[in-house]
Amino acid sequence: MVLISTHETRAFLFSTLLIAQLFWMARADVHFYDFILKETKVTKLCETKSIMTVNDSFPGPTIKVHKGDTVYVNVNNRGDYGVTLHWHGVKQPRNPWSDGPEFITQCAIMPGTNFTYEVIFSDEEGTLWWHAHSSWTRATVHGAIVISPESGKSYPFSEPDDDKVIMI
Repeated sequence: MVLISTHETRAFLFSTLLIAQLFWMARADVHFYDFILKETKVTKLCETKSIMTVNDSFPGPTIKVHKGDTVYVNVNNRGDYGVTLHWHGVKQPRNPWSDGPEFITQCAIMPGTNFTYEVIFSDEEGTLWWHAHSSWTRATVHGAIVISPESGKSYPFSEPDDDKVIMI
């Protein structure tokens, strides 16, 4: 009988886990978004006010991904206030610095600076949202996240013909 050394066993297990991880990563897509935050004059109900917007829109852009995908969001703060973004309902295992609570997991992105978030959609599906996590900016800096099932997997119901996001 041949015994395998502990070193060889560990090397085999490590190699197997590494290959499995690479196969898992190969299935998922990586998406890149640029969010430019700045003060924008907006007229609602005959009154013009300056609010912070993302890419000149209010609400901000919708992020569309599949379960398992990774998103990098480069936030360039051209506004007048420090801000952080929070990915509501998204788990951030091993990645807490991209979760967004100001002065808890990260410092604010100060005016004139930028920060790139890494958001990993490990097991989420459905419609979630992202929003500012700093003072009053959370009222205007927000948008939807649409997470479809993994590529090649079916929905737990009939596949929708189209998605329409309604933010209230």
